[in-house]
Amino acid sequence: MKITEHIKNAKGKTLFSFELLPPVKGNSIKGIYDAIDPLMEFNPPFIDVTYHREDYIYKEREDGLLEKVSYRKRPGTVAICAAIMNRFEVDAVPHLICGGFSKDETENALIDLHFLGIDNVLVLRGDNLKHETSFVPQPDGNQNALELLQQVDRMRRVPRHLHGPPDDAR
Repeated sequence: MKITEHIKNAKGKTLFSFELLPPVKGNSIKGIYDAIDPLMEFNPPFIDVTYHREDYIYKEREDGLLEKVSYRKRPGTVAICAAIMNRFEVDAVPHLICGGFSKDETENALIDLHFLGIDNVLVLRGDNLKHETSFVPQPDGNQNALELLQQVDRMRRVPRHLHGPPDDAR
């Protein structure tokens, strides 16, 4: 269900939702379930799942050149949303960010979300990397949340038959 429908159906009553930060690499979905289980008594209509792009450091190699090395990864927001919706039968709202994604990578995430029946997204520019003084978008990425929102809206408006090759080409 769309978040706007949850708000409309609340008829002025207060809604509670929760925001979940995906765990760092190496943790399992069990930790997420254990964190959410006691909160379900509050009947949240949806749960937000944040997104944090990978963090990098630059290490000097033996030849003196710098190498970009990822040091913190998190499980995918799309997968976590699907798991939450399946386990708890509650809507999930994945965050989509500009930072760290090209428009093509964003489109792939939107295709996955649609396939899984996830109807809501929260679009954000996202944070600067720690070493950046201002936001630097990914090459061929969205510059800001408005551009990202426009990309989401364009994909939403594409007729279903144009989402893939014609049936006879499959």
